[in-house]
Amino acid sequence: MFGIIEAMKNPAKAGAILKVPDALGGHVGRLLPDVVKPIKSGKFRIKFAGAKKTTTINPNANVFNRPESAVVPRDDFLGPRPDVDTEADLRLLIEECRGTYSEVERAKNIFDCLRFLAEGEGRYYTLPERVDRASEQDPRAAEYAHADGLDDTRNNYVDIASARPASTSSLGSCPGPIIPYHVYWTGPATWRVEIFIKSYLYTQNLACSRLWIWLDSDRNPSAVEDMTTKDPLFARFLPLVNRGDINLKAWHFPSRIPLPKAEDNTDGVGYHKNPGQPNFKGETAVADGIIEDTNGQQWLVLTPKQMTFLPVAVSDAMRFVVLHLHGGAYFDMDVLMLRDMRPLLLPRDHSFEERWAAHVHPGDHNTAVMSLTANSSLSSYLVRDGVRMGLNFHPRVIGRMAWKDGRDRELLMLETAAFDPIWTEFNRDREGRCTVPCLRDYGAAFKGKPGAIKDEWESYDGPQLQPGGLVPGVEAEPTLDEAKLNGFTGNTQNRMIAWNRSRREIRALRRRGVVPHGGSHEEVIVETMAEPLDSFTTTSEEEAKLREAGAVADYVLKEDEYPPNNRTLENFFRGAWTYHVHNQWLKHPEPSSWFDVLERAHGGFFACRRVNPYGEKWGGPDVVGYNKWPELV
Repeated sequence: MFGIIEAMKNPAKAGAILKVPDALGGHVGRLLPDVVKPIKSGKFRIKFAGAKKTTTINPNANVFNRPESAVVPRDDFLGPRPDVDTEADLRLLIEECRGTYSEVERAKNIFDCLRFLAEGEGRYYTLPERVDRASEQDPRAAEYAHADGLDDTRNNYVDIASARPASTSSLGSCPGPIIPYHVYWTGPATWRVEIFIKSYLYTQNLACSRLWIWLDSDRNPSAVEDMTTKDPLFARFLPLVNRGDINLKAWHFPSRIPLPKAEDNTDGVGYHKNPGQPNFKGETAVADGIIEDTNGQQWLVLTPKQMTFLPVAVSDAMRFVVLHLHGGAYFDMDVLMLRDMRPLLLPRDHSFEERWAAHVHPGDHNTAVMSLTANSSLSSYLVRDGVRMGLNFHPRVIGRMAWKDGRDRELLMLETAAFDPIWTEFNRDREGRCTVPCLRDYGAAFKGKPGAIKDEWESYDGPQLQPGGLVPGVEAEPTLDEAKLNGFTGNTQNRMIAWNRSRREIRALRRRGVVPHGGSHEEVIVETMAEPLDSFTTTSEEEAKLREAGAVADYVLKEDEYPPNNRTLENFFRGAWTYHVHNQWLKHPEPSSWFDVLERAHGGFFACRRVNPYGEKWGGPDVVGYNKWPELV
């Protein structure tokens, strides 16, 4: 449906071909000349490149001069990042937020669970004895391929004292196992892909993590090539592909899947008493759907008929197969990371999913965020039984099946507070107090107008936030006219001027993400995609041109439809590891919305003007900021 809608909205762009400099440096990002026209109301009508219609802009309140916030955010609110060997006690997390297995008496009290997650790290985070730490284990026995960054060829991990720091061209070295993070996507990159990647870069221990983006290559065999050479939006992440942060993987549903040795891979049904004759490869059918090769390796074999199913079923199934083959963690693309996931993924028994909303049945699982130990008894069981159910890998089907077979307690079920904190509120099943913020639907985080979210602070018990309007740039610059800042929070003058961007950000915007990579140069052909061309980004020079034309004047608070407010990331579901957007594919964040607050935090971090929640500065390559949406300028 999304593809059909986009094609009908924008049929002329479907076959458009542009070169990289035009697509990224001109057509997507630049303002067209001589289309800044004043109108009688005192506003201006502007035609942005790539937009289908003109946009009316209020010179006294717009995206170019709006303050970032009405309060001073505390960016490093999580404190120092946990030690690289820190492990979370997953069972304690479950018991504190669920209650007993039989009664599930706490599962609907999301507020108390979030408070425990935010304030109880001293109870559920532990640093094991040195001999038991992940960094002290032999990489050659690791469950992850490339856990040491060298194909598991070392006999020990890099000592933390000699670990290399990250740079613009290198991730540095990890004094412990490197964990893969998996996500699935089909089609061109969109804002959803961008904010997912940036939330990963903003929160995770990058030297010790790798982001594997699996692209559906059964339906589009050139999906990886298209994303690296024909995708204007993803082009901004190519330096991170080069550095090794991101690995683009072609997803082909395998026709056979390896099963662990020394396991009964028939789930008690039993192997054939009289196996058939070996085929020409020497493979023997030893059970229904299972063959064994000449090396004794057993394989789960899929028929061509089994491999024809709907795209949503592909997504449901691939996460189980990928985790069985590679281990690590899987995330839906509409999940945003808020905290370091590593402590959840290091324990020896780290297989988990989350609860389906507030449903109390032990089989009501959700797999938007999940982890499995690679090539384990549990992972192979889940894959085999999903195949047995006709390739039905819907999480509640898999969960009920595991419960019926008495294996549901092997797959730990974390409560929704950890990964999807408003789901219970959305379903009207909440008990106790509402969360902070109190959002009652999944569209609320996109809303930025005053009063759009009713009673969003009803459960806030924290200190009064320090007033202090922030303009884009956060720290004072000599070019700022300080007199125009006086009295902003007191609503006496209500004016601000735009802030000069840092030199680093200017360089990043100029580059537009166009870099030579893998033999590709700026003459590479780019097929334009609908969403990037409907949005735009600007340089400081272009904004200066708008000011010269009178389209950007001093900021006047009372004229702003989306005035700055007191929202900060510190108070966005504090304690949760992720926030689940739940699709919302066609929505764009309004200025001053919760997602706009997140975008601005990302932008300041990648421009080296702000730190992430762990107080760290960005040391990687330049990352272009988020595009702007014409309808919200």
